[in-house]
Amino acid sequence: MTPYKTVPSSAQFSASREAFEAMTDHLASPETAAFDHVKLEEYVTGKQGRGLLRQLLQDALDLRAAREVPVAVVGSDGVKRARSRPSARQLETLVGRVAVQRLQAGAAETKESLHPADAVLNLPQQMHSFLVQQRITLEAARGSYDETVASISATTGADVSKRQAEQIVQAAAVDFDEFYAQQTRAEVADTDLLVISVDGKGIVVRPEDLREQTRKAAAAGNHKLQKRLSKGEKRNRKRMAEVAAVYDIAPFHRTADEVMNDLRPVRAIDQRRPQPKNKRVWASVEKEMEAVIAEAFDEAVRHDPAGKRTWVGLVDGNRSQIAAMKAEAKRRNKDVVLVLDVIHVIEYLWRAAWCLHAEGDRDAEAWVHQRLDQILRGKSSHVAAGITRSATLRSLSAKARKPIDTCAQYLLRNKELLRYDAALAAGLPIATGIIEGACRHLVKDRMDITGARWSLAGAESVLRFRALRASGDFDAYWAFHRRRELERNHQSRYLEDVASMSSRIHPGRVLRLVPK
Repeated sequence: MTPYKTVPSSAQFSASREAFEAMTDHLASPETAAFDHVKLEEYVTGKQGRGLLRQLLQDALDLRAAREVPVAVVGSDGVKRARSRPSARQLETLVGRVAVQRLQAGAAETKESLHPADAVLNLPQQMHSFLVQQRITLEAARGSYDETVASISATTGADVSKRQAEQIVQAAAVDFDEFYAQQTRAEVADTDLLVISVDGKGIVVRPEDLREQTRKAAAAGNHKLQKRLSKGEKRNRKRMAEVAAVYDIAPFHRTADEVMNDLRPVRAIDQRRPQPKNKRVWASVEKEMEAVIAEAFDEAVRHDPAGKRTWVGLVDGNRSQIAAMKAEAKRRNKDVVLVLDVIHVIEYLWRAAWCLHAEGDRDAEAWVHQRLDQILRGKSSHVAAGITRSATLRSLSAKARKPIDTCAQYLLRNKELLRYDAALAAGLPIATGIIEGACRHLVKDRMDITGARWSLAGAESVLRFRALRASGDFDAYWAFHRRRELERNHQSRYLEDVASMSSRIHPGRVLRLVPK
């Protein structure tokens, strides 16, 4: 083996020391005496400060390169690579771009070379470091990609384009399903309820990513005006994102009177009300509704693997979702108590009320409250009959009474899900506040940015990171994603374990210069 020259580690950080001394000399100079605290802070944390940190990182990487010794490694193809030669790559970091010098191991039998130091460092395939990628995904989950690029440029030394940011977010979301498949949930009491809730929210997508039926409707659209829609017209350019929530919650026993009291305009929060635990919310624009509901049931099993607890399905009256929930429960031979969201019921009642009262009439509020009180006591069929009778007695036209007939049909069609008297007695939730909040927070607040028109893959990746943040799982996911990247990018290319390479390519504290 070619002899190597040992060097002191202090020599590797001479450039960092020079940069540090230059900064301290400047801070001690008369020029900075007139600086206020803002200018001082900008100097230390801005370009100059990041330059010092970049040099420290560069020197540390150069030290590792100086320590690296040639090793023979066997790839996953079984070929032993014993020929070593120097090579380099770039890495875009939070403090700026650095060069990573390392040895490349090759063999005459194959064109594929390996870089053992890359595996030890777990370098990403793309140029941007994992910390830069992490920052990009967090920013992109919060706001537009233009804002993401601007934030990265203003607060870090990394250089990233909008196109690169989009690609990074999409690639980083790849482990989402696997991450949740291996998750376990904290144990709760067997008396706690397990709640599953689903809903949908439209997202504006590119024409090629619309579902077939919507795409045909958009193509066949013949709008009256060129630049805006007329009353009742639709653009037919949205694809439905299916939103799901699963959580644990203690039973909360109430009466109809207590619920009515809680619905009054100004009320203090009931301190007895239990809070959700182990909450997970997510959304998918890529998967069909049935697939998302199946995922929700999979998540529920992780919450209740022994199947001892009461499962509750909160729905909003969407026939397709209710049918899919029932079908999934039947497929798994699982009893699920379906409950219709009371807030949706109230909305139907208010629409009916305006058929019988003038706009702004306070009697409409009393009318709604009286009928809601009856529905909470399990008399939804009586309410449906009563409001249709009122419309008939007033001789309302078919058009004028349409909201009343729609409300009555809604109550009758869902009467099996409107047994609020039994639900309240059992302590079950009757409102879908969590899933409604998820629709707004996960989807609307980010995906409805003015002018946004999403690709399917782009929308799905952003939804995944918004879901991870909302569920409090982002940090755990990112650690999992880095482990999977190590396995995909490096471990899968070697026969030996990557962890065992470190002691061989950086033996002890011996410092060696890479041969030129």
